[in-house]
Amino acid sequence: MLQKTYPYYLANEPVAANTDLEVTDKFSGEVATRVAMADAAAIDKAIGLAVDAMPAMRAYPPFKRQAVLEHCVKRFRERYDELALALCIEAGKPINDSKGEVTRLIDTFKVAAEESVRIDGEIINLQISPRANGYHGYVKRVPIGPCSFISPFNFPLNLTAHKVAPAIAAGVPFVLKPASRTPVGALIMGEILAETDLPKGAFSILPAHRDGADLFTTDERFKLLSFTGSPAVGWELKRKAGKKKVILELGGNAAAIVDGDQGGKLDYVVDRLAFGAFYQSGQSCIGVQRILAHTSVYDALREKLIAKTKSLVMGDPKNEKTFVGPMISESEAKRLAGWMEGAVQAGAQIVAGGKVDGAMFEATLLEGVKRDTDLYRKEAFGPVAILERFDDFEAALAQVNDSDFGLQAGVFTDSLAHAHRAWDALEVGGVVINDVPSFRVDNMPYGGVKDSGLGREGVRYAIEDMTEMRLMVMRETW
Repeated sequence: MLQKTYPYYLANEPVAANTDLEVTDKFSGEVATRVAMADAAAIDKAIGLAVDAMPAMRAYPPFKRQAVLEHCVKRFRERYDELALALCIEAGKPINDSKGEVTRLIDTFKVAAEESVRIDGEIINLQISPRANGYHGYVKRVPIGPCSFISPFNFPLNLTAHKVAPAIAAGVPFVLKPASRTPVGALIMGEILAETDLPKGAFSILPAHRDGADLFTTDERFKLLSFTGSPAVGWELKRKAGKKKVILELGGNAAAIVDGDQGGKLDYVVDRLAFGAFYQSGQSCIGVQRILAHTSVYDALREKLIAKTKSLVMGDPKNEKTFVGPMISESEAKRLAGWMEGAVQAGAQIVAGGKVDGAMFEATLLEGVKRDTDLYRKEAFGPVAILERFDDFEAALAQVNDSDFGLQAGVFTDSLAHAHRAWDALEVGGVVINDVPSFRVDNMPYGGVKDSGLGREGVRYAIEDMTEMRLMVMRETW
């Protein structure tokens, strides 16, 4: 079970300032633990100490950064079950998915440990004309400066890791605001980081209410803001962020195309679609929301997908048989239920699921959803998927692109030409062939276009954002 209380971490040290934040068990609704909340004064102090830590972090050598990351990997493995249970309780994530996220947390820190000792530069040939004869150019990467991180509730371990681990590898101090609904995993991470010899001020982990956390965005001492969350909030933060670099990982409305050559592989396709649409109650920005199936396979796919959707077990996330647990809150379930009802009133049919009880929302499949409804146009962020047919592959690509979002897309096809055409034509950050858009490996570049965000995560790519190129020009003789 969870501890009764958790401190926040200010300049590497635990601070039991209060127990103001109640963290609920998302299945039972009961208070599971209480967490210390940071006020504006604590946040301001953390930023100042992060600035003070910059000289020591610049001097902190790569092999020491690697040792810190390797220590975290070791301790995460030792506390694997604790981390998984904490995630299951605070996020309502089914225990099997929670264990999977702890595994990805470990993977992300492992990759960062490897990357920490190969942040290389380059030699530039400057002798492109006679006036540059005898000049040589050299580039190295240096830490950008103190960074501000804001992480979301849906992957409170791994999406936090995608900010924290690259920061340690890059040698930048950071101040992290974890999601107030799911702060415990980040605080356990802080407890483990506090066991290392990182310079004082290298990290602070400060739960705070959104309306009291403006300094994470507006303070000019930060040189980078990395935010993962909703588009509405993300773009507003960018507007307020001033001169600092901004990385946004925002929402999605992910589509999967099932081409007409999948007749012998429909069982695999259906299994992957059901996983992509309904795992962790659909609360993933790359969860499958729209399924476009070729007319030649539509009926068979529909039948199998309805049966699969109805077979998914909904209930207590601590039960290993549970596939669909609660949504993060009853209000989110009501919001999605309203979108579903609006789609039905506009002519859609619910062909599987559709029942809502508090925060519990059945895995639900609809067809005939009009393209101007909220359920079709916006990010559902819940266990709802839309099934529709197509006849022409080019038209399907255009339909996928008819969205304000562009994070990832999936295409099931045996046609190499169609795979490359999708890669060329789809306006997304990533195209996944023969799997769902929900697929992610933690070293790949990850991010979106349009309303889905700005910049890329994936450890090496995040390190690049957290460092700057510094040029030295040397004249050979003088």
